[in-house]
Amino acid sequence: MIVYPNAKINIGLNVIDCLPDGYHSIETVFYPIGLYDTLEIKPIENDKPVFSTSGLAIEGNPENNLVFKAYQLLHDSYHIPPVKIMLDKKIPSAAGLGGGSADAAFTLKALDQLFNLNLSIQELESLAAKLGADCAFFIHNQSVFAVGRGNIFKPISLNLKNFYLLLVKPPISVSTAEAYSLVKVRKPEISLEENIYKPITEWKNLIRNDFEDTLFERYPILANIKENLYKMGALYASMSGSGSTIYGIFDEKPRENKNFKNFFLSLIQLA
Repeated sequence: MIVYPNAKINIGLNVIDCLPDGYHSIETVFYPIGLYDTLEIKPIENDKPVFSTSGLAIEGNPENNLVFKAYQLLHDSYHIPPVKIMLDKKIPSAAGLGGGSADAAFTLKALDQLFNLNLSIQELESLAAKLGADCAFFIHNQSVFAVGRGNIFKPISLNLKNFYLLLVKPPISVSTAEAYSLVKVRKPEISLEENIYKPITEWKNLIRNDFEDTLFERYPILANIKENLYKMGALYASMSGSGSTIYGIFDEKPRENKNFKNFFLSLIQLA
């Protein structure tokens, strides 16, 4: 079975409180986008599962990868047999695009189909939530307003069809732990849930990502990318999540920018 886990962007991200368990309470909008990994899973007659990767580099031990953890979770709960998993990475890691979370969620969905587990959407979301705060989003995989740790979802009607999205990631990575260790907690005067329905031409002055304040100081290149995106004509530009990708939303296909040479770039027409 072959599936294609997709990335997401965050439109706005407000860190509004520190929780007793050490996590943070946030509000954000998750919006799925057309940048895909390729994930192939097939049963094998081995004693143990086999996991391999290709494409963009993935840091860390394979056994700590969320794809492997997703398999292990279903193996422990439903005793599924060993499989061979091949992951071809096109979504950069530590980029704020949710690639690892998407891979894990799609692994759960693929294994559910492959072994006829007949899990409900709610059961899959509950399993995905054990793997990471935003993993559950990719089960339903539609735009949502997210609160709590980013794991409580409310569907929203947000249509960006035919806009162009330009993703720009410089050769640096920002871990979630690093981003949260620096962020300043604040509660916005107007909720993101209200601002997201205002015209996109007004988002620049209304919708923000709280991680930008401190991460732009530590990594000035990120601020420069955002500035360049606006110079190119972006209606709205922002960091996605807590990672190092900056994106711009355009109403016309943007021209190439020589300032982005040697960066990861992806131009997507939103659906």
